[in-house]
Amino acid sequence: MQRLLVQRRARLTVLTINRPEAHNCIDAETAVAIAGAIVAFADDPDARVLVVTGAGPSSFSSGADLKHTQALWTHEAFEEAGPLGFARLDPGKPTIAAVNGYCYAGGMELAAWCDFRVAAENAEFGVLNRRWGVPLIDGGTQRFTRIVGLGNALYLIESGARIDARRALALGFVQEVVAEGQALPRALELAARIAEYPQASLRSDRKATGASLGLPLDEGLLSERQLGAATLADPEMAEALQRFAKGDRPEPPRPP
Repeated sequence: MQRLLVQRRARLTVLTINRPEAHNCIDAETAVAIAGAIVAFADDPDARVLVVTGAGPSSFSSGADLKHTQALWTHEAFEEAGPLGFARLDPGKPTIAAVNGYCYAGGMELAAWCDFRVAAENAEFGVLNRRWGVPLIDGGTQRFTRIVGLGNALYLIESGARIDARRALALGFVQEVVAEGQALPRALELAARIAEYPQASLRSDRKATGASLGLPLDEGLLSERQLGAATLADPEMAEALQRFAKGDRPEPPRPP
């Protein structure tokens, strides 16, 4: 059975961790597949948005396969991508996590790697690896703080607390909570809308937003101007502005 399913849906790419019998935990083979899929998505000019999810209703991912940890430190994608195959990669395009059920440890790091997160009501989050002394080395110590702030990040990291989707929403880790079974459909709905937008400015805004972390305001503003100015000749934007001039006003997405 394939440990990672990669599906193209028009201009969207869906990655599904496919180990439901093991709560979609990530072993070395899965990690290498994740890294390869991210690189392929980045290199595909027709792929605009990546959606990441887990197979079955009960798990997004429970993190690293702790029964086979040695292979996670030595696999072929470790240096480029990190133990679980994603931490040090950036495809340069929007990424969305569709979280169903368990989202623990490295699975929570994978969700944090994505630009934002849509969670089903049955989603649960936690740095449960704290119980076994396993560190966060797939981006959690860096991304959790950027997403939820220092106090909330340290609360999660130090306590190993297990929280539900509503608590994750209140902390800002999750951006939308939907009915059980609807995380992937909602993520795909948002992804399809994002894929319709002119892409050059969207990607430059994404890059400028990420690059601003840790920069003084004046440097961040300069980065934004430089990145944004480079997109002003984008033909997709020119076409969209023509539609605007003709009265086209698409309805923006609204949270459920």
